[in-house]
Amino acid sequence: MYEIRIHGRGGQGGVLAASVLAEALFAEGKCVQAFPNFGVERRGAPVAAFVRFDSEWIELRCQIYNPDFIILLDPTLIGNASIVQGLKPGGNVLINSDQSPDRFADLGDFNIATVDASSIALEHKLGSQGSPIVNTAILGAFAKFSELLELESVKSAVGQKIPYNREQNMAAVVDSYENVILPTLNVGCSE
Repeated sequence: MYEIRIHGRGGQGGVLAASVLAEALFAEGKCVQAFPNFGVERRGAPVAAFVRFDSEWIELRCQIYNPDFIILLDPTLIGNASIVQGLKPGGNVLINSDQSPDRFADLGDFNIATVDASSIALEHKLGSQGSPIVNTAILGAFAKFSELLELESVKSAVGQKIPYNREQNMAAVVDSYENVILPTLNVGCSE
């Protein structure tokens, strides 16, 4: 079983990113769970979403405490110690940042990749300058970084789950897939 925790702020599309990712994995024949975690204050407040998948039926029904992957939509959340809390040793972190993965080495002994999802989102007119919607712009990068699902599955899920700006969102998926900066370490999920 693989577990993914998505951290962001309300309005960035983290909850929808989890839903789209779950749809893409389901289309590839996986058993999937996706669920959000947020308080009453959503816009701009920290938000988490969870995706769990396996090739077999999943009976576990709880939040994800020890993920294989963390997707960080807002790099300002790095100062929050709980962001990488519980990440499996040698786990994987994908950060929305225009900086090199080496810049985040102090997070721990993890495989870290970066993609400038904010710039990609803005290039495709997804959100505003002050609040880019990075959900689809991060998912293409995740597909390449994780090697757990095909780019075409992500694009198809975007087409099914996102009723607006489909072409722009699909283009953002492709751009992030092509522009993710991968770690020099061997990427793979801890088991």
